[in-house]
Amino acid sequence: PSPWGESFQTEIAGQPILFFHGGWGKVAAAGSTQYVIDRFHPEILINLGTCGGIEGQIRPFETILSDRTVIYDIREAMGDSREAVRHYESALDLSWIATPYPVPVRKTLLVSADRDLVQDELDSLQRNYGAVAGDWETGAIAHVASRNKTKLLILRGVSDVVSPTRAEAYGNIGLFINRTDTVMRTLLRDLPLWINHLEKNRR
Repeated sequence: PSPWGESFQTEIAGQPILFFHGGWGKVAAAGSTQYVIDRFHPEILINLGTCGGIEGQIRPFETILSDRTVIYDIREAMGDSREAVRHYESALDLSWIATPYPVPVRKTLLVSADRDLVQDELDSLQRNYGAVAGDWETGAIAHVASRNKTKLLILRGVSDVVSPTRAEAYGNIGLFINRTDTVMRTLLRDLPLWINHLEKNRR
């Protein structure tokens, strides 16, 4: 246990790996990311988790490799919210990861907020940011990693999709739990392939 979450250490593909459960939402994500960096000094951070997709733009169980994050739920009443949103926007440098990638992924932006995707906001998220999916944590994780100049690989599996008229997991927590189980098993199954790939191309 730690102040920011539980962890354990293991070895995967011959590399020492620390698994750390960082928590829920932007506050926990930012705090736990800074804690891990300060306490363990990782060479690479790999964030595994779920996200919600926009129906018609992405399918359930696709894996997103995030190359940019936007925290969009900032509302500035005294000035222009866009300036604050831009301040926390992060462009992830993925040039250190050789292509082709070891597994199929969709390289794209992830939008983050302390809430699930709101159906009435989907059009504006697509129009303003080109969003195809969103989550609660990656914007904060990317911002903290960038400030610390720590390499970051974000891999998020789509657990469910939302449209202006339909949200398959809303009010159906059982579906989300079952889909999350599938998504996380896939990400963990692929993790040794990513680690091998990163180590091979580091040499």
